[in-house]
Amino acid sequence: MKKLINEPGDVVSEALRGMAAAHPDRLRVDHENRIVYRKDGPRPGKVGLISGGGSGHEPMHGGFVGLGMLDAACAGEVFTSPVPDQMMAATRGVDAGAGVLHIVKNYTGDVMNFEMAAELAAADAGTEVLSVVTNDDVAVQDSLYTAGRRGVGVTVLLEKIVGAAAEEGRSLQEVADLATRVNDNGRSMGMALTSCTVPAAGKPTFELADNEMEVGIGIHGEPGRQRLPLAPASEIAAMLVDPVVGDLPYQQGDAVIAFVNGMGGTPLIELYLMYNEVAQLLDRAGITVARSLVGNYITSLEMAGCSVTLLKADDELVRLWDAPVNTPGLRWGV
Repeated sequence: MKKLINEPGDVVSEALRGMAAAHPDRLRVDHENRIVYRKDGPRPGKVGLISGGGSGHEPMHGGFVGLGMLDAACAGEVFTSPVPDQMMAATRGVDAGAGVLHIVKNYTGDVMNFEMAAELAAADAGTEVLSVVTNDDVAVQDSLYTAGRRGVGVTVLLEKIVGAAAEEGRSLQEVADLATRVNDNGRSMGMALTSCTVPAAGKPTFELADNEMEVGIGIHGEPGRQRLPLAPASEIAAMLVDPVVGDLPYQQGDAVIAFVNGMGGTPLIELYLMYNEVAQLLDRAGITVARSLVGNYITSLEMAGCSVTLLKADDELVRLWDAPVNTPGLRWGV
């Protein structure tokens, strides 16, 4: 195992110190509780937005804290849920009187711990907390970490769109309803060319031969839907797009936000090549790409591979997508 680390047990805390040092204009970090906060928050009357999860998926979630996205993000150990005390501290830290929305990926530990934090916040401080659980992965119904579908790429799009709505001053219920609408209209599917190596484990999570790929993987290195011989990018794109399009289903005439995400170890030249294949498949299906996003945004350490996310988008969602955002991981319009 070759990694740019000191001690495996210090990776998360030292990475958070690096984030604080790199972005003092946008972020402040509670190192004791491992919470990344928006520096200029909380803003009175604004709904607070919190997400979080295991580390190793950077820039998600800490990299999406700032204007137009999250108010705080809780960092767990690598691929391990944060604990309720972290989430409760973050909830208190972003409560500006308008309530708090928890954005939770559908993994058993995340869901349970965020639920506990919401109950504690309501009992302790009377904070109104609503939650949305993302579950956009069409690859498997249940997995090693979930009951039901996993939350993956739609989480990024949801945090951006809902973040813009919160900036407009919408109520907690309005923001939560929008988050549910985004989740209901988005689907994702991923694949891997290699496994990833958790620093504390020191060895790959699973083994793939040089001529194999795993289709339908999760972001924690979970095995996929099937292991297949390595194929050209055009065939891989169809393996990802076809199940996504067929699941909602997306129909001729729909407009989408198309998101081709790298899993951490795939260079942009390959991601853009994949996006070209995805765009051609959508064009043949009569689906219009209203907006696109290409890059490493929800990763699995150094895994090579990619995922495709499609979000059915109306004029309101596109407008909120275009709204200004200023975070370490996503920035435009400012």
